[in-house]
Amino acid sequence: MEKTMQYETLFAVDVTLGEEAVRAIVDKFTALIAQNGTIVETNEWGKRKFAYEIDYKSEGYYVLVKFTSGPEFPAELQRVFNITEGVMRAIVVKEAE
Repeated sequence: MEKTMQYETLFAVDVTLGEEAVRAIVDKFTALIAQNGTIVETNEWGKRKFAYEIDYKSEGYYVLVKFTSGPEFPAELQRVFNITEGVMRAIVVKEAE
């Protein structure tokens, strides 16, 4: 039996893409997480100002997702974040026991 672990991911989406594109990216990643694990909680923080500019942009749409999955999925999730146009920053971390 595969061991599942608790993780959380926080990602920021470029708001200059428009509401529909932001919603599509958020839905894409929540669906990807649901396919490969179990979503415990999704918390959309909404549009927030960055502490510093990223690619000359000062705000992004933040989403925090807590989930459980096998230990191989977080690396794949980070890879998909890195190659997705519109994702400005993302991090995936294992929650403390």
